Amino acid sequence: MLITRRLEFDAGHRIPDHRSLCRHMHGHRYVLEATVAGDVTLRDGDPRNGMVVDFSEVKSVLKDYVVGVWDHAFLVYEGDTVVREMLKALPDHRTVVLPVVPTAENLAAEAFRILAPRIAELCDKRLTLESIRLYETPNCWADATRAQFESPPGATIND
Repeated sequence: MLITRRLEFDAGHRIPDHRSLCRHMHGHRYVLEATVAGDVTLRDGDPRNGMVVDFSEVKSVLKDYVVGVWDHAFLVYEGDTVVREMLKALPDHRTVVLPVVPTAENLAAEAFRILAPRIAELCDKRLTLESIRLYETPNCWADATRAQFESPPGATIND
């Protein structure tokens, strides 16, 4: 069974090598959807009876590890040294330095990497994070799926 929890947050970013307007600092109202797979609990007296997992438990993980960290922050690529230095000059500025350029694709993949182990540890049963969908705008989004992160023995994600 699959369940999905959706949360929204606001963040700024820039795509330094972009040829158009996205090379400038700007912001978005992002939407993050996390789809979790697991068996439905069928046990009288269990608080999760009839559920894969309580939606509020998934929400807590999303907020603690991604949404609460990225919300109202500027998401900056570690290689974007000019903007990183500028943001350092702002007292108490909320900046998240990322190892990747903060495109929708990379942010979805980064959220998946962060959240997958947390979802797996969420409760006393087998749960897997199946996908992250990150909307940059209402009409543009990127999907990161479990299949993308599973590779044959000896292979790496960049192979």
